[in-house]
This record gives sequence, C-alpha cells and structure tokens, in this order.
Amino acid sequence: MRRADRLFDIIQSLRTASQPVTAATLAEELEVTVRTIYRDIAALQASRVPIEGAPGLGYALRRGFDLPPLMFTAEEADAIAIGVRLLRRLRDLKLQQAAENVLAKLAAVVPQPLQPLLVAAPVYVSDGDAPPLAGIDPAELRGAIHEARKVTITYIDEAGHHTQRTIRPIAMAYYVDVTLLGAWCELRNDFRNFRVDRILGAELLDERFTAESAKLTAAWLALPKNRPDTVSAEQRQAETSAVAAPQRGKGAPRSARRSAPIPRHGSAQTPAEAAS
Repeated sequence: MRRADRLFDIIQSLRTASQPVTAATLAEELEVTVRTIYRDIAALQASRVPIEGAPGLGYALRRGFDLPPLMFTAEEADAIAIGVRLLRRLRDLKLQQAAENVLAKLAAVVPQPLQPLLVAAPVYVSDGDAPPLAGIDPAELRGAIHEARKVTITYIDEAGHHTQRTIRPIAMAYYVDVTLLGAWCELRNDFRNFRVDRILGAELLDERFTAESAKLTAAWLALPKNRPDTVSAEQRQAETSAVAAPQRGKGAPRSARRSAPIPRHGSAQTPAEAAS
C-alpha cells in the first residue's frame, strides 16, 4: 500500500471511530507495524491534521475536521458508477475489488447529496458472457507486465491443441466479452495475442526483459486492434499456415531493436488468439 493511501485510510478510520483508536489497532487494520503508524500520525499532525492523543492511549480526530469535499456533476458520478460495475465483465476479481474500494473512498468524501449517485446508482450492468478464468489470476499477468517478467504458459487454442511457451507479456486487451494478453512469444519469435480464459496454467519467471519492454509495447500498440470475432476464415488459415514451421531461437526479438517493428505473421496483426 502506498503511504498516501495509508495516510488517507488512517484519517478515515479516525473520522468514523466513536472512541480513540490505538496505534496497534490501526497497525493490524492496515497490515503495518505500530512504529509505522506512529510515524504516519506524526506526519499527519505536522501537516496540521488535528489528531489528538498519545501512544498507549489512542488517537482521535478532532470533531468537525473532514477532508476537502470532491465535487462531481451527475454525469461524472454516473460515469464512475457505471465504469466500476463494467469491471465485473473482466472476470478479474482483484481489479474489481480495487474499483469497489475506489468507489467507497469517493463516496466517503463527496458531499452527502452525491453519495447515492455513487453507491446506489440507478443503473444495471450485466455480468456479460465472458467465460470464467480458471488457469491464471489476471492480477499476476498485470503484475508481470508492470515488472517486465517473462512468463511460461500452457495454452489451449480453439482447436484443442495444447502448447507450452515462454512469453514476454506486453499489455492486456479488453473487449466486451473476452480479455486478451498481448505478448512476444519466444516459441514463434513473433507477437501473439492469447485469450486469457484459454491459459490453463502460468508460471512467472525471474528473468526480466526490462530493456526491451518499452519498444515491444510501442510496437504492439501500433498493430491494428480488430475485434477477435472479426477475424476472417482466410486470416485464420493464414495463421495456421504461417506458423507451421516455427523459427528457431529464443533470443531477444529483432523487432524490439527496430523503431517500428513489422510482425511477420498475420496473427500478429489482429487480437485473435494464437492459433499455433
């Protein structure tokens, strides 16, 4: 947890408490040490947040103090509420929980008339038809992308073929009812896009590709982003034919060293799942 978030949570805990809260209680709630809480309390007091109390006795927020209110228009409140609910379609529980936490934090600091627009918005968003994710936690993939860590995955394509490959995850691609992982595939020595629901297993490796990450990401983002269901039968046939004889070698991708890499196979030009 970032320190700024922790300081916010300390104020929120003290603001809603009916009696003084000890540092030990705050430390347990925020999963940090008591010493960290003492330092955070001192920092808040130095910033003129009116926290009263002492070690061993507990702390309380002087009555009448509150965080500066956030103001949203009704349209902005609807955008936040709908956006949070749309995340249910991604089948990413940790991302959804993070969004719910953001919504709760906003609802706690906006003026009272705006609170129902956030927590009880008169909208309904269906859960969609995306299949469940059983083989991988999307949070691990997002973490690997941020940390530029290689991942070994076991993948099953639409024809039922299983492959195991080492990839360099680049980005997540979110569509209405499917989530794709864009990556550089060392098995095929080219860009590939994998349906996350067809990843049967994954292992994060210690090996990183930090030096190439930015160029790979820029190259992948420059590719056309058609919907997965718009890929034609001809394109799929081209994918199957193109990867029938995979290239040897798993070294650093040559395209990562060019300013504008040009993928060699048709499968790298659309977000369709890797066919082979």
